[in-house]
This record gives sequence, C-alpha cells and structure tokens, in this order.
Amino acid sequence: MREILYGRHAVREALRAGRRRFYRLRLSDAVRSAPVIDEILSHADQAGLPVERVQRRELDQLGDLNHQGVALESSGYPYVSVNDILGDANLRGAQPLVLVLDLINDPQNLGSLLRTADAVGAHGVIIQERRAAGVTPSVVRTSSGAVEHLMVARVTNIASTIERLRDHSVWAAGLDNTPGAQQYDQADLRGSLAVVVGSEGRGLRRLVRERCDFLLRLPMEGHLSSLNAAVAGSIVLYEVWRQRQARGAGQDD
Repeated sequence: MREILYGRHAVREALRAGRRRFYRLRLSDAVRSAPVIDEILSHADQAGLPVERVQRRELDQLGDLNHQGVALESSGYPYVSVNDILGDANLRGAQPLVLVLDLINDPQNLGSLLRTADAVGAHGVIIQERRAAGVTPSVVRTSSGAVEHLMVARVTNIASTIERLRDHSVWAAGLDNTPGAQQYDQADLRGSLAVVVGSEGRGLRRLVRERCDFLLRLPMEGHLSSLNAAVAGSIVLYEVWRQRQARGAGQDD
C-alpha cells in the first residue's frame, strides 16, 4: 500500500529514518531554498529518489492538507511487534519504557503523544488495531515526523497485551483520575514501565484498568474533571523521564 506523506518536517524525518520504501518526491515550484528543504533534497539524493517540480495546484489536489509544498510517495507505515519493542530495549541495555494507548481515536492526540514518546526516549508505542487511530499521513505530520523514528505495534487486545508485558517484568501504570490512584509525581516510575493512556472522554476501559498494576492521577483545581489525553499522557511521560534522569545522575555521583 502506498501513501502520500506531506509537510516539510514529516517528509524530512521519514527520509532521515529510512524505514519505508520511497517512490517519488514532489516539490511545489513555489518552494524556495531553506534549511529543511535542503535537507530533504540531500536525503532524496542519497536515496536515489526521483524529484519532481510541480505546480502548487497539483499538490493542492491531494486534499485539504497543509502540505507546505512538499509531498512524498512512500510505502505504508512499518509497524512492528511487541517483541521487537522489548528486544530493542534489551539491546540498549535499558529498562523498557512503553506507551500503551487504549482506543485513542483523535489523530491529533495520537500524533502529539507519539511526538512526546519520541522526545522522552520511549522504546515503543502500542495501539489497538481496530476502533482506534492508526499511523496515517495526518498523524505523521502531527507528530512532526517523530513517529518515523518510533517502534509502533498494533495489537488485537490491549488488556491481554498488558498481561504479556507483565510476563516480561514490565509493570503497567494506568492514567485514571480516581480516588484510589496515586498522584503521578509521588509514584516510583523508574523501573520497567508501560504508561497506559485511555481514550478521549471514556478513559481506560474496565478490563484495561483492572490489568494495570497501579493507577496514576493528575491533581486538578479547575472546573473540569480531566485533561486532554495527549496532555495528560505527556505530563506523565515527562515525569518518567525526569525520574530516570535523576536516578542516572545519582548513580554517577
């Protein structure tokens, strides 16, 4: 299956990562030289990729997209297995950090979470195959191309996947704003961990919540009872990163 990736940063990162097969790069004739454009052309040249200069209206015909004058025809996103994610952490000699998404449907939220996962050095992301957003060109652009450097696995059942992670000594911390949940910055998040984020509006499904080893909540003093899924997940991922960095600094002292 072929896709059209669009947007300057998304296209650059796809070419940098080199995980897809590329067929054709199209640039609007209105695009002028800029650092990101020069990088795109350099990567295309290294890959032996045909580059076509086209009129902007040809790219506009791709749809209501903010293509920024750049479109890349490529193969579909290269999903991996859960074992690939765990194996990558093992090869790095690191305790796994995995982001698990329980039916995230909004491509904007998915893209934002993927960008944060890459920023904090997560080893991979797990999403459900059905009834959830997948890695589409829109998601690639929302993540600014960060997903091209991430391992993403699609599974048929999130709850059973959490159990499978536990078999590999990866504990699951679910985001759930309930009275019994720990405040996110008071929990020990330094070990092998899967951060589980629920869907927009519904949060974690019951079976997924029950499979989690512990729950985390974010304190709130405003009028709303919850945060956007991407915001909440990003806050917790950065807390995991902060605690791991602090542990590493302490070990070096």
